[in-house]
Amino acid sequence: MTAKPKLPKIGLLYLDYVLRFFDKSNFKGWPDKIETVVYHWGNDKARFIAEVKRKQIDVLIGNIPATAYETFREIARALPHVRFLPSLDSQFSNKSKENVTHFCRKYKLPAPHTEIFYVPEKAKRYLSQASYPKIIKRSYGPSNYGGYFVHKVDNYDEAMALLTEKKYYPAYVQDFVPMEADIRVMLVGHKPVCAFWRRPPEGEWLTNTSQGGSMDYQAVPKSVLKLATAASKAANAEYWACDIALGKDGKLRILECATAFAAFPYIRDWIGQYLMWLLSDGHFRKPSIPLYNWEELGKIDSRLLRTMRHIGFSSYTPSQDCGETFHGMDEQQFPILDTQYQRIEEWPSEVWNLQDNFVLQAKSAQAKALQPIPGSDEQAGVELNSYPAPMFDDAQIREILAQVKGIGDKMIDEIMATFGAHGVVEALNTEPQQLCVVKNLKDKKLEKIVAHWQQVMPAGLTTH
Repeated sequence: MTAKPKLPKIGLLYLDYVLRFFDKSNFKGWPDKIETVVYHWGNDKARFIAEVKRKQIDVLIGNIPATAYETFREIARALPHVRFLPSLDSQFSNKSKENVTHFCRKYKLPAPHTEIFYVPEKAKRYLSQASYPKIIKRSYGPSNYGGYFVHKVDNYDEAMALLTEKKYYPAYVQDFVPMEADIRVMLVGHKPVCAFWRRPPEGEWLTNTSQGGSMDYQAVPKSVLKLATAASKAANAEYWACDIALGKDGKLRILECATAFAAFPYIRDWIGQYLMWLLSDGHFRKPSIPLYNWEELGKIDSRLLRTMRHIGFSSYTPSQDCGETFHGMDEQQFPILDTQYQRIEEWPSEVWNLQDNFVLQAKSAQAKALQPIPGSDEQAGVELNSYPAPMFDDAQIREILAQVKGIGDKMIDEIMATFGAHGVVEALNTEPQQLCVVKNLKDKKLEKIVAHWQQVMPAGLTTH
């Protein structure tokens, strides 16, 4: 009788105020207790590390939002014997669109030509000489937020007016690519498990369904699946999603990619089953997920799909009649693969955390941060314009908040205890609504904080 392998102790990683991607029910059949560990923001790093050690967790499963990414880089280093799934390197693209650009350039994945500016004067000079139209996005966070932070500008005046109003920092500027549509591809173990088209409404260019775009699951080209698979393998991601644009010129370009994405519960179940196989040394069966399953499942009303759980498929066995074998469902081009665990860091923060590493003045920049950045988007040889972002300590954030009418010392204490200086900066730059978890901080007060923040942000305050 074969002895059962010793299973690692699993912990599900949660964060206060962040929607949970996984639940214990996604790991149906796991025989041991699955722990949960919650990160509470603020100065919670030491307590969180101690809890993981106390519970003797071997594997922490869960996505990390952009606002906590760098903190969890430090946490992962303090827990060298804990495997994070997805790895922090796999989640590199989750943090910002800037990181997506670095990722695509390093692995020579096709993407729209992009320029990133931390120095406003350099952005102004580039935009004054650029050809139009351009796309200007907010960089932080993996998604387009429904398209509401993605803007098309047709000339220099529009570009400068937008940056003056929105104060996006850094300035993230892409060439506008006329699109037929874009395709979202979700992968598990580097295998496409769901894919669908998103098409813009007549006369528009945004494909987001929240902006009137339509979607369908039919006839996604294999060339799209191959590109998404290549990106997943480059990221060494256990699960992954890509948004790929089909340009009117017939070319494919990656718009977004990340381990954080919206998925029906049955897809999260598939990910759970895959991770169980991955972690059990073959004790659990690798899930069988037929290619193009989405064409049939997509015919089901989405209201029903949101409630369907634990959809399973048996492995396909080719039928044989009269000595002939039918190979129409041979999926060897897209098998489910193991993802190799790598302990070394591919994207160390000392080099790649460009948002925090530098101060605006070049004389204060660390020499190691000025190394050339690997590049290879559509315009080969173009250097990425990366410059330091302002950094704030607790005293500076408290001073800024105290200048807002209606924000008293007690509320400031609660904000700082919940988020810390770095968390406040990230929230104000990415999703200010997060701050409303603080008691009595309502929309009107938040609007005042955001308006004041937009005034002081260009000042470039830095820590010493």
